[in-house]
Amino acid sequence: MDVNHYLEVFIDESKEHLQSLNQNLLILEKNPKDLEVVNKIFRAAHTLKGMSATMGYSDLANLTHIMENVLDGIRNKQIVVTTVLLDVVFLAVDDLETMVDSIESGGDGKKDVADVIAKLQLLEKGLDPEKDQAFQEVAATVTNEKNNLADQLQYDQYEKTVIEQSREQGHECYEIQVSLMPDCLLKTARVFMVFEVLEKSGDVIKSLPTVEQLEEEQFESQFIATLITKESEADLVKKIMKISEIESVNIQAVDLTQSKRVEDSPTKEEQPTLESGKKNKLEAKNNKETADKKQTKTVSKTIRVNIDRLDILMNLFEELVIDKGRLEQISQDINHADLHETVERMSRISSDLQNIILNMRMVPVETVFNRFPRMVRQLAKDLNKQLELHIIGAETELDRTVIDEIGDPIVHLLRNAIDHGIESPEARRANGKSETGTIHLKAYHSGNHVFIEIDDDGAGINRHKVIDKAISKGIISQSEAELMTDEEAFELIMAPGFSTADTISDVSGRGVGLDVVKSTIQSLGGTISIQSTEGKGSKFSIQLPLTLSIISALLVEVGAEKYAIPLSSIIETAIIKTSDIMTAHNQPVIDFRGSVVPLVSLQEVFHIEDGIDNESEFVSIVIVRKAEKMAALAVESFIGQQEIVLKSLGNYLAEVFAISGATILGDGQVALIVDCNALIK
Repeated sequence: MDVNHYLEVFIDESKEHLQSLNQNLLILEKNPKDLEVVNKIFRAAHTLKGMSATMGYSDLANLTHIMENVLDGIRNKQIVVTTVLLDVVFLAVDDLETMVDSIESGGDGKKDVADVIAKLQLLEKGLDPEKDQAFQEVAATVTNEKNNLADQLQYDQYEKTVIEQSREQGHECYEIQVSLMPDCLLKTARVFMVFEVLEKSGDVIKSLPTVEQLEEEQFESQFIATLITKESEADLVKKIMKISEIESVNIQAVDLTQSKRVEDSPTKEEQPTLESGKKNKLEAKNNKETADKKQTKTVSKTIRVNIDRLDILMNLFEELVIDKGRLEQISQDINHADLHETVERMSRISSDLQNIILNMRMVPVETVFNRFPRMVRQLAKDLNKQLELHIIGAETELDRTVIDEIGDPIVHLLRNAIDHGIESPEARRANGKSETGTIHLKAYHSGNHVFIEIDDDGAGINRHKVIDKAISKGIISQSEAELMTDEEAFELIMAPGFSTADTISDVSGRGVGLDVVKSTIQSLGGTISIQSTEGKGSKFSIQLPLTLSIISALLVEVGAEKYAIPLSSIIETAIIKTSDIMTAHNQPVIDFRGSVVPLVSLQEVFHIEDGIDNESEFVSIVIVRKAEKMAALAVESFIGQQEIVLKSLGNYLAEVFAISGATILGDGQVALIVDCNALIK
């Protein structure tokens, strides 16, 4: 079997099982006596072991096997769940993740895990790995018993006859003694693999231990098989030694003159030869390693699709959207009824197809969120803090492209909340708070955006400390600081090189700060804002577009230029009288349903001069919103709604104010896409 054909499935399913291990271990830590959770953990480990053994990743299978023994002891109430035990099991899961990552990147999945295995073996014996003396004793214990099986191997009359007749026909008969590595875990699997090699080379007529003993692993580290073959001893040794975890192979010709007759030996029909029974029994034993996986899987109507294929599909559809716009433009110019009808039908089908493609690319944010509880647990332990992480809205979906990029920014924000936000238990107690801090990680949809919030009940942000540090770093001047609002002051912590950490630690203060978070989110077309109350906590809010490729937009004209305004930002369009425009704080404003809304002229923002009638009695406006804030964008006229393909302006034009990208219209013209968030203060 070519296992490479199943490699992608193996990697995907291994990651799912590892994620299940991490999640359920955290649950077990809070409910140490919950045997249902223990069974879930055991099944995930057992399935992973079977998959790894089948694919030939011995280090993965070995470590999971030892971990499985500890879990089996827990569910049989022979081992008690403790923090020390969970720490060791988490270390084992970390090593398993490293091996799977190695396999995914083209490696062999091998890793030196002797230290973790020794600790797990201690736990299995009910000992404490943190006690050095006990650890050394167990780590130094290696079984090196060597049994001379050849002296115990005897042949009955039938077997002797078979051997003699085979030699007369030009065959040779060998006794092949195989020694497994002392730390070999899946011994039955290795036996099966050895006999697979032997069967391809000849006929196996006897084994010691017997078939039943081999399949029940009732042997130490050696076994012996009698083989009738035409192959040489050297070739046999070479083939067997290719199998992993084989320590040595000793081959010698059968000497019938030294063999004693076995009284009352079984007949040919009674003798459990490996030729007739090994495959059924040993293969059944070996396949049992993956039995749970096969039994628990239900019929699924889903398939795994490589993300590259979805990217290609999206790129093709983007071209289709551009051509659809061109067809709509031609249809309007020709004004032909049948063409109109066909284009309208094509537009409906195209919209349905777009929804399907976009939904195919949508992934729940839980694929990112699920790794954070484990990280938070470890950071809290490292910093001697007590805290709880509550995840809300993990089912919220985002485009796969956004999902791939959002993980690191959230990691930075969580680490910041734990290190800078949540106080020590002593400090929280002194301030009348619970010793256990709380962090809420929340995701939800709003319009065509997804919001992700990291909210903590820690110390909050000290405005004066932030401003003083910014002034000392030359980020702002004293005069600028005096005019800053709280929100503007808080945003200073995302300036490049800014840090309020008094000491350098593994968590913060290494020059990679929240500026990385801000730049990454902005590159995704999103924004980040900060709210904080000193002594009560902070909230970091991230706003992201659902998708980065195709959006619905309102096309408008400003002079001779065309602009696209995303519909997700628009509340309403209107035409107002020029006389209705008022002034407040030297800023043009209008009265929109009882609210004073600033009026922003796109003509002035983008410095457009040609083709604009500044003497017009009426003004076309687009009311846009960013969170709770609104603005009215003054344009010359409305063109209409259209599906547009968002194209990047490239690195050279990345910093253009209030422009988030460009699109190609049906007539071949390029329209710039307005970044409404940048226009709302």
